[in-house]
Amino acid sequence: MSTELVAVVTGAARGVGRGIALVLGETGATVYVTDRESRAHRHSDLPGTVEDTVAQVNDRGGHGVPVVVDHADDDAVAALFERVRAERGGLDLLVANACAGNELPFAGGPFWTLPLRHWRNMMEVGVRSHLVAAWHAAPLLIERRGLLVMTGYADPDAEIIAGHVFYDLAMTGVSRLARTLAHDLRPHGVTALALSPGFTRTEAIMAALGDRMPPGGDSIEFPGRAVRALLADADVARHAGRTVRVADLAREYGFADLPD
Repeated sequence: MSTELVAVVTGAARGVGRGIALVLGETGATVYVTDRESRAHRHSDLPGTVEDTVAQVNDRGGHGVPVVVDHADDDAVAALFERVRAERGGLDLLVANACAGNELPFAGGPFWTLPLRHWRNMMEVGVRSHLVAAWHAAPLLIERRGLLVMTGYADPDAEIIAGHVFYDLAMTGVSRLARTLAHDLRPHGVTALALSPGFTRTEAIMAALGDRMPPGGDSIEFPGRAVRALLADADVARHAGRTVRVADLAREYGFADLPD
């Protein structure tokens, strides 16, 4: 990888994406922070914009670059990576995290009781946006033999993940996508994998659960520590194509979540 780490983290106005961007900031990286949430145009009442995350990345010692992108817009995604090439000449890390999973009320149940609109926010804006970002990033990553991380969730003990057909399809899809992209990128020196956080105290989850929030849970920065450990691993290619849990990587690499 290059001396100056250049990263793109999609869907980073809040949640896991924001946490990953903040930890990358601590390494002094240049982090392109993308999301459709900006101070000028809000889509949600939840806190967080690309500008907010960039300010926090800068406070941690990194160089944040805010880019307002709707990852359902292929042309906007193409322009993002053209900008990265023009400004930085390459890319070391893509964290494909953008998803619209919080756009609709989330509750499992028999498939015929769930809104069909979940197909769009979980499959088209979720799985497809991971693929589209990777498609545009691939030439840049190949040039620098970089790392591609896609966020998803895995639960091998669950018959249907979260008891929700659309969620199960999306998360299983991310895992299969990681295997396929890893197969195609491995000969070019790029490692692709899926990263599975645990129960994470995101802004959306805390707002949804309120007083019903169970004790414990991970901070949004815990997955960021996993990404940082993967970047530092000279043998990271052994994870190619896998869906790896953040908690398992914490044990393997010896990192911890925030003290609180």
